[in-house]
Amino acid sequence: MIRDNVRVLAAAFVSARADLKVIYTWRTWSFAWLSRILTQVAFYAVIGRLLGSAERTQYLLVGNAVFIAALVSLFVCASTAWERQAGTLPLLVAAPTSAFPLFVGRSAQWLLDGTLCASIALFVLSPLFGLPLPMPRALLALPLIALVSWSTYCFGLVLAAFVLRKVEVRNLVSGIGSLTLMLVCGVQVPTTFWPAPFPQVAEVLPLTHGLGAVRDLLAGAPAGVVAGGAALELCVATGWLVVAGFAFRHLAESGRRDGSIEFGD
Repeated sequence: MIRDNVRVLAAAFVSARADLKVIYTWRTWSFAWLSRILTQVAFYAVIGRLLGSAERTQYLLVGNAVFIAALVSLFVCASTAWERQAGTLPLLVAAPTSAFPLFVGRSAQWLLDGTLCASIALFVLSPLFGLPLPMPRALLALPLIALVSWSTYCFGLVLAAFVLRKVEVRNLVSGIGSLTLMLVCGVQVPTTFWPAPFPQVAEVLPLTHGLGAVRDLLAGAPAGVVAGGAALELCVATGWLVVAGFAFRHLAESGRRDGSIEFGD
C-alpha cells in the first residue's frame, strides 16, 4: 500500500513539473510572473517607507515576501478543479488505488513556484530597501519558506476537495482563502491586532507560525525559538493534510455512491 502510494505520488509530481513547463517558459516566468510578484511585495514595502519607519518597512517586506509562498500554493484549488473540467476525475476516483496521493502530487508545481518566488522576493528586495539580511543565518529562511508553502498547500487541498464539487467557485474560494491568510496571519499587522477570535483562528491556519519563525530568524532570535515556530507550522501542516485526506475520501465515496462525479463540466 505504502509503495503504491509513493509510486503514484512520484508519477503525479512528474506530471506537475510537466504542467509547469507548459504554463510558463523561462521568459514568461521571469519577465511577467516574477516581475509581478516583486512589484506586489515592493508596493507594500514602499508603504512602510512612506510611513517613515524602517521597522514597518521590514515588517511589511518580510511579511509580504513570505506570503507569496502561501498565495501561490493556494493555486492548488484551481488546478485540482481542472481534473473535473478535463473529465479525468471519474477515472481517478475509479482507479484501484487511492486518489489522494495523486491529488497531493498533481499540483506540486505550485510548491516549487511559490517557494522560489517568495525566496527571490525576500533576498532581492531586502537590500534594495536597506534591510539587513544576516548571512549565512538568513539562508535558513529558505527551508522555512518551503515549509510555509507546504502547510498552505495542505490547507489548499482541503479547499480543493470542496471546489471539486463546485468548480465554478474555484477562484473565489482560492481568493477568499489567500485574503484570509493575508489579513489574520501576521502579514500586514500582528495577529494580536485583531479582536478575538481572530488571533485564535490564526493559530491553526498555515503561514502564521512559519512567518513568525522567519521574522525571529532575521531578528537574531535563539535557535530554539525559530525551531519552535517551525515545529508549530509543521504540526499545522500535518493537521490540514489529515483533514484533506478525509475530505478527498468522502468525495470519492459519495461520488461512487450517488454518481455525482461526471466526465465533464
